Formats: sequence, structure tokens, C-alpha cells
Amino acid sequence: MRNEPFHSPRTRKSGFWRWSIGGLLACVLGFATVAYAANNSVQGAKKDEGFNTDAPTAILIEANSGSVLFEKNADELRAPSSMMKLMTVEVVFDAIGKGELKLTDEFKVSENAWRKGGAPAGGSTMFAAIHSSVSVDDLLHGAIIQSGNDSCMVLAEGIAGGEKAFAEMMTKRARELGMTRSTFGNSTGLPDPDNKMTVRELSQLARHLIQAYPEFYKLFGQQEFTWNKIRQQNRNPLLKSLEGADGLKTGYTKDGGYGMVGSAVQNGTRLIVAVNGLEDKDDRAAEAKKLLEWGFRNFETRPLFAAKVPVGSAKVFGGAQRWVRVATAEPVRVMVQKNGSDKLLARIVYAGPVRAPVEAGQRIGTIKVWRGGNVAVEEPVYALDPVATGTTMQRAFDGASELMIGMFRAGIEKL
Repeated sequence: MRNEPFHSPRTRKSGFWRWSIGGLLACVLGFATVAYAANNSVQGAKKDEGFNTDAPTAILIEANSGSVLFEKNADELRAPSSMMKLMTVEVVFDAIGKGELKLTDEFKVSENAWRKGGAPAGGSTMFAAIHSSVSVDDLLHGAIIQSGNDSCMVLAEGIAGGEKAFAEMMTKRARELGMTRSTFGNSTGLPDPDNKMTVRELSQLARHLIQAYPEFYKLFGQQEFTWNKIRQQNRNPLLKSLEGADGLKTGYTKDGGYGMVGSAVQNGTRLIVAVNGLEDKDDRAAEAKKLLEWGFRNFETRPLFAAKVPVGSAKVFGGAQRWVRVATAEPVRVMVQKNGSDKLLARIVYAGPVRAPVEAGQRIGTIKVWRGGNVAVEEPVYALDPVATGTTMQRAFDGASELMIGMFRAGIEKL
């Protein structure tokens, strides 16, 4: 895997090709310098300097770009509790989008769902009556607004025949969405050793729900829902305490502690927060609100690169040219602190050298931008130009070069 800073083929240092974009970023972002690391990886900081939270695990991201503004133990696996219901409803949304399910479809409330998730269980419930039939639309309202365990169980049984089978669907779907660490043992988030998520993946899931299902996302901001003549309030405390808040989900179990995923929009910017592991529900609400307010107060979005404009080059193996220019398909923007104190590090990461022939528009790798120790944003990069297969002499030269580089690296590793 190549992990390349921006570069020009005219200079080489310690195996890395470099091109200074300090002038460009100084112009676009107002920064005097851009920091570059000399090694192959940058470790994410546990917390941002100048800000802290009492939450054991926390993350704050900007929804449009996915830019990380703050993180603390963001990759620590914990019980997600009812926040896991975000994955349950995503599976349902996906099935509806594929035409496999309709909002008007009805599922029967089994004795299992009623006893373990309904009124007899004493947990969060929509109070669906045993053996009654409930529409998918109403079940989604119950799962999202009231955090109904019975709602999720009925959906799981109706779609997959049982919770375990549905949990397997959840894990499979999570992998499709790029969530590599989350695992699920049921549909509700009730205690199960297989229920594990990180706040990073919870925030990624929230971002996906917001972007992919705008017609369903409005349910997360609905203040109340009445079912079976019982009126219940949305459990999200941010809806009444923070301007622009419109989602998403709270959760609590003894193992996981108090957590929540929240989102709000102010001045056209949407932020997403996820916290977990707190000991008090009031602290949960306070820490989530504090993070969101800090983000809105201290950050703003600025352009970094225009679409289809070269951001660097990737090395080509066996081609008529030794380099191919790469660019992003969409503009790249990054959230930066308003005081201009951020330093950015940018690298093009790709598996290479890229073998010829190369087609224009071919996916080459990813551009990653770090703010301090945190990955602020990453976007795929594509070849701007085609590169034909080189002559026999060019291929032989590239083969010999790669062999020498491989031998050199092997020698270094033995030292």
C-alpha cells in the first residue's frame, strides 16, 4: 500500500515523493504552513487540544464531508444499547428502497415480541397488543420515536423469521456500508455479548441515514407518537434543548452506560455527535450538547480542492508514462477552526505502483487529510489521463526498479 504525500517526480526523499502545497493551502485556507509526517502512518489523537469531554468515548463530525472535528477513544468497542436500533431501521429502510418491503405491509405481534419487548418486559415499548397486526410504518414510528423494543422484534421476526437471523442481516449490511467492527446479536440493543459498536461507526451510520433516507430521517425529529391510545414523547433530550436538533437516538444498558447519537443544523452546517459510557442520563445530554455547541462555535467549512483538478500523481508500472495525475470527482471541503490554528497533513494513499494500462476516470486510491492527529476528511481519487502500456524496454526498466526497491526495503526491515 502506497501512502504518498503530494509529490512531483522531480524530487525524492526517503522513499517518498513530495510536492509542497503550502502556498496553495495558505491561499485557500489562510494557513502559513502545512505539516507533513515522515512516516507511513499518523495515529489519531484521543482528544483535541483545548477541549475535553467527560464521556469515555466520543466523536463529533461534520455531516457533509464526514470531517472529524473531535474524537476521544472513538474506536473503542462498547455495548451500543438502544442506539443500535439505528442499524435495525437502516435494514428496514434498505429493504423498502429495494422494493422488498412496503410501509403498508403488516406483521403480527408474536408472544415472544410482546413478552420480551412489550409491556410485560418493563422496558421501552410501543405497547403493541399481542397477536395484533401492525404496519411497517407504525412499527418504524415506534422503534424510532419511542425506542420500542417490541417494534424492533416484530420487524425482525416479520422480515427474517427471528432475531438471530435478522442480526446476521444487520452485520452483513453494516459491512456493506463500510462498518468493519460492529457486530449484532439482536434487533433491540438489549444486553447481548455480540452487541458491540464504536462511536465512530455510530456516527458513520447516522451520517448514512441522514444522507440516504431524507424521507425517513424526519421521523427522528418527531416530538411524539401515539399508539394504542398511549401518547409517548421522543426520548432525545436535544430536540428541546438545542437549536436545530432533529435526531437521532439515545441508549442505556448497565454494560454500555448512557449514550446517544445526536445531530443538529445551524447556519447551513450539520454536525453529528456520538457519546457512550456515561454514568448519568443528564450527563449524556449535557456532554452531547456541549460537543455540538463547541463545534458550531469554533469551526467553519472551507474549500480545499476543486473537482477534477490535479491534487498529485501516482506512480505507474509498465506504462508509457511513469506517472498519472489524480483528482477528486467532487470538491473537497474541510472543517477548520475559525482561529486559523489548524495544521493540515495530506496524503494520497493507493496500492501501487498502478499497473498500466490506466483508463481516465479509473479509481486510483484515496486522498486523506489530517487535522492534527485526526483524519479530517478522505475522498477517492481518480486518474485524470489515460496511460497506455509501455514498450518492452519501459516495462523491463520498471520491473528492475521495483525489484531494487523491494530489496532495499527488505534490507531496511532487517536492520
